[in-house]
Amino acid sequence: MNNHIQLEITETQPFAGGIAFGETGSYERIKGIAHYSVDPTAPAQAGITDLHNAFQNSDGLVEFSADFMILRPVNASQSNRRIFYDWGNRGNIRSLQFFNDAIGSNDPIKPKHAGNGFLFRRGYTIVFSAWQGDLLAGDGRFLLKLPLAMEDGHSITGQVRSEFILEHEGITSQPLSGWSNTRSYPTISLDTSKAILTRRPYATAPREVIPPDHWMFARNEGGAGLDGVSKQTAIVPSNSNIYLPGSFEPGYIYELIYTARDPLILGLGHVAVRDLISFLKYGKKDSAGTTNPAARAGGIEKAYGWGRSQTGRAIRDFIYNGYNTDSEGRQVFDGVLPHVSGGGLMWMNHRFANVVSPAGQEHEVRDNCADRFPFAYAETTDHLTGRCDSILRHPDTDPLIMHTQTATEYWQRRGSLIHTDTEGNDLALPDNVRIYIWGSSEHYADPMLKKPSKGPCQNFPNVVRTSMFFRATLDNLDSWATNGIKPPESRYPKRADGTLLTAAEWRVQFPAIPGVMLTRGPADLPLFDFGPEFDNGFLQEPPVLVNAMGYPTQVPAVDEDGNDKGCLLAPMVMAPLATYTGWNLRARGQGHGAKYKFSGSTIPFPETDFERNITGDPRSSIEARYGNKEGYVAAIREAAKHLIEERYMLTEDLERCVDYAQDWDRDRHQLTLL
Repeated sequence: MNNHIQLEITETQPFAGGIAFGETGSYERIKGIAHYSVDPTAPAQAGITDLHNAFQNSDGLVEFSADFMILRPVNASQSNRRIFYDWGNRGNIRSLQFFNDAIGSNDPIKPKHAGNGFLFRRGYTIVFSAWQGDLLAGDGRFLLKLPLAMEDGHSITGQVRSEFILEHEGITSQPLSGWSNTRSYPTISLDTSKAILTRRPYATAPREVIPPDHWMFARNEGGAGLDGVSKQTAIVPSNSNIYLPGSFEPGYIYELIYTARDPLILGLGHVAVRDLISFLKYGKKDSAGTTNPAARAGGIEKAYGWGRSQTGRAIRDFIYNGYNTDSEGRQVFDGVLPHVSGGGLMWMNHRFANVVSPAGQEHEVRDNCADRFPFAYAETTDHLTGRCDSILRHPDTDPLIMHTQTATEYWQRRGSLIHTDTEGNDLALPDNVRIYIWGSSEHYADPMLKKPSKGPCQNFPNVVRTSMFFRATLDNLDSWATNGIKPPESRYPKRADGTLLTAAEWRVQFPAIPGVMLTRGPADLPLFDFGPEFDNGFLQEPPVLVNAMGYPTQVPAVDEDGNDKGCLLAPMVMAPLATYTGWNLRARGQGHGAKYKFSGSTIPFPETDFERNITGDPRSSIEARYGNKEGYVAAIREAAKHLIEERYMLTEDLERCVDYAQDWDRDRHQLTLL
């Protein structure tokens, strides 16, 4: 049997009011639902957990569906005949934010959603679709509707671990998934004595058991009384929520282990992407006779995929598990751009997965084993197990890879393991791979950030702008895939030249800035044994530690200011106003001293020599570096020109960088003396 896809188009309308984007002209938006039917016994679906336990239609096929959206040029002849696929992030569109510096929206239709128009001016057919099957409706998220796994018509049950870390006081209830946007696996019993709830102040601290009579499987419903003013509360039993009467204490890690039912077949997420892009790239009509909405004016020549963070991991997992080969043996994506994935893969093709969950940081979801061998694109041998493997293992269909990440991935996402072996030694990269490390920048790097706030952290977040790198990287990938023009050389820190260090070496280098607490460094990735049924998703909690030292993780060296060396640096880092780090620490009462999620830091330089003398700061003042704001603008201009000459940045971004630098880029840096 062959896989089938049918596109149900529900809407077609002009995009951005019909405005023209350069020579490409205007765009239109198509929305709909992709309906899939796949053969559970075919090699193309081999290895998907529980697929054999899904309901099959009369043809023996498993059915599921996904939301999709396409933005395409109205004039087909002006298309560049290339798909740009946004893997999204937890069901949300991200590419227009980061490539076009646009306002984020899951319903892009207005001119403001086009931003600077980059992807549209290039003529891409831009595709968004759902691939994550455990999301709930809301905020316009793209949803993938998947079948439940059942055994002989009965619910499947198994052990589930959930984690809750709150940042505000007074919160008493949470969904069992730990995320309001994510489906919770319902507990099979409301009897709390059959579950275990613990808390601990740090990930490596001993767990404190919370007695079963101190919490409930329930939710706290509140509202106004009959007078419309007085506050009322109702505690309602719930198989999908946890209720803690005394409230969750901010910063503490709460862990719940319980027996759940009704797992989804989440491994079909990769099939949803593969089969949609394959059809849009190669197909003419779907199984119902609907014309391929991308196959106009000669059809599609190339397909590129991009994803950040969670979906950067999804891309690596997609490639590693062979999904870049469609059911007919053809290559799906010609090139991919995984961003800020670190050394991780996805953690979704097992029973009772939580796909939304981050991949495991110092404080948050530390035991999530998304970071697991193989880490690198090059073939390596795991020195702990003797296993030999690589991300790229399908040479006939593996795409071109342009892997990008920030400083944060070295501190929280084991980023060094993508270019070292499992003992920390430098690796040579395969010919079809480029790695660009955006030094001294952070994981999210919001292009639309105005004035930063510390939130639960000790420092302001990292404010370095990096979106210019996205645009140049995509242009370079297209030139590589289309004309064989090799992109600029990889830029990442190495042991060989002293730009990749252990945490102990880094601490010696980092300047002693008054009042700044240093992180302990990234923890080495331990090797765990998750039990004999691990591959089927039944986790033995807690996992058994096999090797505490595990795989060494390293970080970029720093200069006298504390900014990264050996990396690709944005103009703001080449002409800095601060020390920009990939790590930030939790404030007191929030897990004091532990690293906070994926946040970096901005630690401003002293503005004047007078301030420097008062504070005893070892770093030169802004005044001494640039003299005045005109001097700063000139330095930014020169930095941008240098990047353009090396093809890491596009000419069109020169004046954008200069404009941001006017008046010291004051909003982001919050200068007060100059």
